[in-house]
Amino acid sequence: MKQTIIAPVFLALAALAATTARADQLADIQANNKLVCGTLGTSQPFSFQDASTRTLVGYDVDVCKLVADKLGVPVEYKLLSVAARVPELNEGRVDILAANLGYSPERAEQIAFSHAYYVSPQKLLVRKDAGLDTIAQVDGRRVGATKGSSSEREIKRILAKSNVIGYADSSAAYLALQQKKVDAQFASELVLARLMLQSPPTAPVSIIKEPVFMEYWGLGMRKDETAFIAKVNGILDEAEKDGAAAALFDKWFGAQTPYKLERGFTIAPIAE
Repeated sequence: MKQTIIAPVFLALAALAATTARADQLADIQANNKLVCGTLGTSQPFSFQDASTRTLVGYDVDVCKLVADKLGVPVEYKLLSVAARVPELNEGRVDILAANLGYSPERAEQIAFSHAYYVSPQKLLVRKDAGLDTIAQVDGRRVGATKGSSSEREIKRILAKSNVIGYADSSAAYLALQQKKVDAQFASELVLARLMLQSPPTAPVSIIKEPVFMEYWGLGMRKDETAFIAKVNGILDEAEKDGAAAALFDKWFGAQTPYKLERGFTIAPIAE
């Protein structure tokens, strides 16, 4: 009888101890003297290899460095595929994700999101010769998206009549569009603007003006890391107040860049 009672109690205490140990990740980062940041490395201008220096650069890269600097530790980057982002985080192989991570209720059940450090209009890219000018005209056609991304999941839900085809990355989806394997490509406005800059004159493309929806991007963290989550959100809020966040946006997306975007958001909690 005693064994029947003690075993569950022992297991519960062991589980609590393990949770407490994992939840003190902020102390672990300080002890290890590094912040391991998972990022894509293939998504210009968020995280990509600079052609001249061969170093990893971009908006996501700089946001992770900002967090690491405020924590007083160096940052170490780990390149991940889109599909590997959440598993790598939850398995403890990275401390934080800065990897084009769009918020969704389903994803929020798996990981914690920081305050939104980027807000992305999600749009459709089409060939100019296709005669597609509205979202409604695209519904029911073939649409390319990055496999495993929130874009792929959401476009399946919103354009329910369409045949959504997943590709390894945005460049592969764009090639499929040019080869007429799909009729439209769905991604963030910025990704599509970058692809338009690369579009050959013989195969012009255009972005349908109306956004399909607005996507809020957060830094990804494990759900039980309450102290770490609070610290990261405090760092982001401070960056918003002192202008560091706006300066990073202007550096990568502003008037002096090819994209010439205006910052239409401020860092704030993501509404669930």
